[in-house]
Amino acid sequence: MNYLAHLYLSGDDPEWKIGGLLGDFVKGPLSGDFPKPVEAGITLHRRVDAFTDKQPEVQQAIARFEPPFRRFGGILTDLCYDHFLAANWLLYHPQPLANFCSEFYQALACYSGDLPPRVQHFCEIAPRVNWLENYAEFAQLELMLERIGQRFRKPVPLQLAFPQLAQHYPLLHDEFRQVFPRLIEFCEKQRLESA
Repeated sequence: MNYLAHLYLSGDDPEWKIGGLLGDFVKGPLSGDFPKPVEAGITLHRRVDAFTDKQPEVQQAIARFEPPFRRFGGILTDLCYDHFLAANWLLYHPQPLANFCSEFYQALACYSGDLPPRVQHFCEIAPRVNWLENYAEFAQLELMLERIGQRFRKPVPLQLAFPQLAQHYPLLHDEFRQVFPRLIEFCEKQRLESA
């Protein structure tokens, strides 16, 4: 799952959502550097990633990508799943996507001084460019892939995989609809156990 799905799956607590975002940026053991609910969100993020990777539909999706992009299949699938969530947002959440994102950006801004530099960059840029909201537009994924590809130590033209996303769009969408309810149930149980 990518940023938006992790925020959604973190539940209603703003600190859990912040942890849901930080899971991509904070590595290693958690040692009290963040408040407990934020660290609980980071832990949930890690469990979501492990659970998602084991789903047969996700494994099928990754295997479907052709070389040289198959090794980036997890990234491609995660990004596409965020698109499906954003494009069908009101099927999953009663609050409009723009409001959900705006509230999250505001909550994140309260923590901006205590966040890793890359997250601080997200705090500055995301509200200005409607980062999370843009997942709803499939065409935006091409630009997002280009930006992700530039973050590797040796840049990768990941945007060249966009035609494969378009080609496999119906299958990816069907797989998302199968996987996401399982993820929701998994996360609800995880949050209850942590409460």
